[in-house]
Amino acid sequence: MITADLLVLGWRERVCLPQLGIGLLKAKLDTGARSSALHVDTLETFDRDGTTWLRFGMHVGRRQPHEVLCEAPALDRRVVTDTGGRRTERWFIRSAVQLAGQQFSIDINLVDRRHMLFPMLLGRSALVGRFVVDPARSYTQPRPTLPAADLSR
Repeated sequence: MITADLLVLGWRERVCLPQLGIGLLKAKLDTGARSSALHVDTLETFDRDGTTWLRFGMHVGRRQPHEVLCEAPALDRRVVTDTGGRRTERWFIRSAVQLAGQQFSIDINLVDRRHMLFPMLLGRSALVGRFVVDPARSYTQPRPTLPAADLSR
């Protein structure tokens, strides 16, 4: 049931991932996908204090692309079924996302999305209870920005 206090967003919006130092990404809001996904060019696991961590890199920006290197503790490894019905095991992290003036934590799987139009996909588990998606709209919100302290990463 839709309530009046849910913000209506378009099928594509801009997001920030402040914990990862990623200042601006275009994201597809996909209510047909359960989980959220983030494009990575490289991904490796390593151990830190007995915990599995992930080190991953991606290129951001169209006009002046630059590589962003990130580290995050591994949340889980789960099987994900893509739109073509293929099942693959993917690493998941939990990270904050900024969207529409709100910041909240979501589970994100890390995958090569280089052949997709959007480096980030926000699935329904990230959207439910927060937003409604109107497929006739896009980029309804102002561009989010990282706090100045996070820009030095």
